[in-house]
Amino acid sequence: MSDENDVIYGAHPVEEALKNPKRKFVKLTCTLNGAERLKAFTQPLGITPEIVNPKVLDRKVEPDAVHQGMILEAKPLRQPQLNEIEQSGVVVMLDQVTDPHNVGAILRTCAAFQVTAVVTTARHSAEASGVLFKAASGAYEHVPFVKVTNLARAMEELREVGFRLVGLDSEAEIALGEVDKTPPLVLVLGAEGKGLRELTRKNCDVVAKLDFSGAIRSLNVSNAAAVALYALTR
Repeated sequence: MSDENDVIYGAHPVEEALKNPKRKFVKLTCTLNGAERLKAFTQPLGITPEIVNPKVLDRKVEPDAVHQGMILEAKPLRQPQLNEIEQSGVVVMLDQVTDPHNVGAILRTCAAFQVTAVVTTARHSAEASGVLFKAASGAYEHVPFVKVTNLARAMEELREVGFRLVGLDSEAEIALGEVDKTPPLVLVLGAEGKGLRELTRKNCDVVAKLDFSGAIRSLNVSNAAAVALYALTR
């Protein structure tokens, strides 16, 4: 766990963090409008936000970030270990997906489809940041986010407890619709551009593609995750 506080901004991420009983709050800074919007969440917790001018908040976040008049500083959530996740449903595994916008969007989709957990590498992956929290729109508070040092070893550990590993690759020979969808499953997604690394691909039980009829045959990784999860869980 990082010693630095999580900096969470935007209405949905802040609201979901305030609703999370596992969160320990450090400081809430708001505009007058932001504080008013959060009153239903802050009053039961006994939290009094610091009221500031919007320009003060602008200086605390990335350029062009949309903070919606609120920034919450909180202690990082404890990240579960791989052996602590439920041995059921669908786990999403990210092979060096580094863009926080994509990872946040994937987390949001995972929350919608009740994914068991998201597993990613400790290195060459997106850090838990304000950008990721904002893109996840509150989903970070609901989906276990597991970091592992060795993805190949993590794949083998999940296989040993009954998971079947399904890699997604646009160059695969079979379509995802042909894959046995019986859970528990791991959906393995590669980085945009590079796709699945060779070792990751070899460690999958099956590699499949999304079957498209249009001129564009591949999707952004976060969009591909949404389509694949719909196909695997319906």
